[in-house]
Amino acid sequence: MCIRDSQIPMSIYLPIAEISINIFLLISLGGVIGFLSVMFGLGGGFLMTPLLIFIGIPTNVAVATSANQIVAASVSGALGHWRQGLVDVKMGAVLVSGGILGSIVGVSIFDYLSKIGQIDAVISVLYFVLLFSIGTLMLVESSQVIRDRIRKKTVKKKIHYHNWAHRLPFKTKFYTSKLYISIIPPVIIGFVVGILSGTMGIGGSFILIPAMIYFLGMPTSRVIGTSLFQIIFITALVTLLHATTTFALDAVLAVILIISSVVGAQIGVITANKLRGEDLRALLAIIVLVVAVQIATELFIQPDDVFNFSHMANYK
Repeated sequence: MCIRDSQIPMSIYLPIAEISINIFLLISLGGVIGFLSVMFGLGGGFLMTPLLIFIGIPTNVAVATSANQIVAASVSGALGHWRQGLVDVKMGAVLVSGGILGSIVGVSIFDYLSKIGQIDAVISVLYFVLLFSIGTLMLVESSQVIRDRIRKKTVKKKIHYHNWAHRLPFKTKFYTSKLYISIIPPVIIGFVVGILSGTMGIGGSFILIPAMIYFLGMPTSRVIGTSLFQIIFITALVTLLHATTTFALDAVLAVILIISSVVGAQIGVITANKLRGEDLRALLAIIVLVVAVQIATELFIQPDDVFNFSHMANYK
């Protein structure tokens, strides 16, 4: 269902999206994403884009504008970690070097799919796979933690170990993270995250953070700040590329989402301190799975009238 009637009170016209939409709906959406981002420690891009599409924003505009919103959120978070000395700038720079190439490839793929008219279907399929996978893994993990808590069982995990990534050439020292590893794995990780950012409008923290911990062996305390450092530069580049290549960045929509997400983030900070982490992750997993089911419904269930194209009016 598309909520974009220009006769709705307090509607605002989005020039790039070429639709009018209720401003309170956009403010609420930005606030909720900002709230969830802080509550669960993840960037909101993987939820922002599909939700924008649900309310009637064209897919190309939703992807480009989500990347812009992630930049603002990441800058605020990275500064906080920087002040505490928890950002490995050298590691971040290596990740960014791979991410630059990946983001260029990602935006090129996005532009090509837009030109052949397949961007809506491809983005929907990618988001279904992404959200279903993330939601399932988070639900399983949080359920296990909750079960162990009920049984009063403590599980110690070994997260720093040597693997194939430590045996590759071109090794260098990362003093902040206390690592001596090859630059090849960080470049590859940055490249993959860059492609995802360019094609899907996400920051990629849900892939970047586990990869930095389990593949690179970085200390957990340095991971979040370093990932935010990388995300700032890559999503900023993705935003610039979309603005100059696909011309899909809607500045009006971006400003509304940025301001409202900042307010939502502040509320999230207050609320997050009052709830258990595993309970929050279980709640987020359920939310993510609900969004995935909604996407699957639109993808795989045949509409009552297959010749009715009114639902395509928002893809101009």
